[in-house]
Amino acid sequence: MARRALWRTVFTLTGGLRVQGAAALPAGPCVFVANHRSHADTAALIAALPARRQPAAAAAADYWFRGPWRPGVCRVLCAAFPVRRTGGGSADLAAAAGLLLAGHDVIVFPEGTRSRDGQTGDFHRGAARLAAQAGVPLVPAAISGTGTLLPPDGTTGRPRRATVIVRIGAPVSVVTSAERRAKDGGDAVSDATAEARARVMALVAAS
Repeated sequence: MARRALWRTVFTLTGGLRVQGAAALPAGPCVFVANHRSHADTAALIAALPARRQPAAAAAADYWFRGPWRPGVCRVLCAAFPVRRTGGGSADLAAAAGLLLAGHDVIVFPEGTRSRDGQTGDFHRGAARLAAQAGVPLVPAAISGTGTLLPPDGTTGRPRRATVIVRIGAPVSVVTSAERRAKDGGDAVSDATAEARARVMALVAAS
């Protein structure tokens, strides 16, 4: 796919891209959840995934879908769709079930914003809820190097050189979580969200 080739070329020119764990991806579509340090994170995941997976990315409606040019650029370069951060975001993510049913992966950054201190924040539950709704796995991923390449504080006028590493972990099954907790009345979506965050943090720590 042209979008993946473009981003792989960009990362090659700015320090390189290394991908770990892609060979063990589920055969069908899934929801990816990852830590968020930089505007380059979405591009890193698109470049890391096989082109046949045709990933689409959730993007902040209040930032990427404002103004005359950002929405079009965001859709073309990242296959992005808007998700509101100030109410209505759950419904926006739920609508992405159609993308999963059509065979696309969906990328979500469940912290909701970029981390300024490098720590992984709390995860919102929308990604796990979407995975449960569509009956697909929730796949954790850790991205490192993008915070150096394109820092969240905007202190650099252009990207710095940095090697970007994408580590993909073992899937979390929200359906299995639901079955496991059915007897004690647990919240399967919350359980899956917590488990996915723990796996992302473990992958980040391995960086």
